[in-house]
Amino acid sequence: MAKADLEVVVFGATSFVGQILCRYLLDQFGIDQSLRWAAAGRSMEKLKTLKQDLGGEAAGLELIVADAADEDALSELCQRTQVVVSTVGPYALYGEPLLRLCAESGTDYCDLTGEVQWIARMIERYEDTAKQSRARIVHCCGFDSIPSDLGVWFLQQQARERFGAPCNRVKMRVKAMRGGFSGGTAASLLNVVKEASKDPALRKALTNPYLLCPKDQRPSVRQPFLKFAAYDSDFNSWMAPFVMAAINTRVVQRSNALLQPPYAREFVYDEAALTGRGVKGRLSAMTMASMLGGFIFASGIGPTRKLLERFVLPAAGEGPSPKAQEKGYFDLRFHGKTGNGEQLRCKVTGDRDPGYGSTAKMLGQAAACLAHDIDSSVAGGFGTPASIFGDKLIKRLQAYSGLTFECLGT
Repeated sequence: MAKADLEVVVFGATSFVGQILCRYLLDQFGIDQSLRWAAAGRSMEKLKTLKQDLGGEAAGLELIVADAADEDALSELCQRTQVVVSTVGPYALYGEPLLRLCAESGTDYCDLTGEVQWIARMIERYEDTAKQSRARIVHCCGFDSIPSDLGVWFLQQQARERFGAPCNRVKMRVKAMRGGFSGGTAASLLNVVKEASKDPALRKALTNPYLLCPKDQRPSVRQPFLKFAAYDSDFNSWMAPFVMAAINTRVVQRSNALLQPPYAREFVYDEAALTGRGVKGRLSAMTMASMLGGFIFASGIGPTRKLLERFVLPAAGEGPSPKAQEKGYFDLRFHGKTGNGEQLRCKVTGDRDPGYGSTAKMLGQAAACLAHDIDSSVAGGFGTPASIFGDKLIKRLQAYSGLTFECLGT
């Protein structure tokens, strides 16, 4: 069949996030209307159950059987579509064959991985291939790292308009957030910790803030790394480490390296979670930091990791209920400062559970943006949400995904 009779294929459609994504695409685009999309997974039985659960409006939805390890099926899938959007994680265990075939065939690709060690390996192995085939590969198209990456991009555009120059120092602070874990997210996080616990070289690499930057574009400027509670005078609040900072900061630094012009040659960026003022804020920051540190420590030890998997973390296929997703939200605040001392504040908000309800909408619009808005002049290779999408995706997210990008002034 001719290439690209489909525009988007959801690979992993029966996963927890895949099901939410398919519901969103159906509600937003219908079937064979404004977006030609199909659902793919390893089990036809599960795909048929998904289609039934989606209801009568999904009667025309095409179902494609393809296992993550079946390269023949994956190759045929790539030949049929313009874009593959993958929800199959942990990506370090299951993601490479599909990504390689997309890079080889010139098929655009996006996913929601936060596995920075896997992304670094894929860039090293397939960057040249993707450039030659003109495949645009965009990782981290969920809560990690679209709000952070596009939030910084938005702030920098505002700074250029107001001050004639971008900010060389930017902070992101989580003001408020409500959401939950799914089994897939838990498995991906534990797999990163498991890999690092066995590999000293990987542990060292994961501490490098420029891990995802091209090797010839890794400045020597030190990046802030919050290990415990601290006070932030720019926000007049105590703060604690933010669990997603380890991936978000690397993506933002890669954007700075890829964008022309970059934000700054020596661009400084960090993330943290605000906990409030006074004694209460300090105690909250200390408690949050201690809990995060304890979780990471326990995850790195085999016996305690198994206990977490068995008794604490959700199993594969489990996650927040639809009601919980609707009650979720996030509010991120950005503070930037130029080399001349001008300051600017912006915020990015979302109206659903950040990891699932909002992530599915972000991921769906990223796939649609690749299919409809990114023309052939955009070079192939491993991009970022900011370097590939920029304002095109921000407009989609504000119109259709419940996100807001707002400048709060100086």
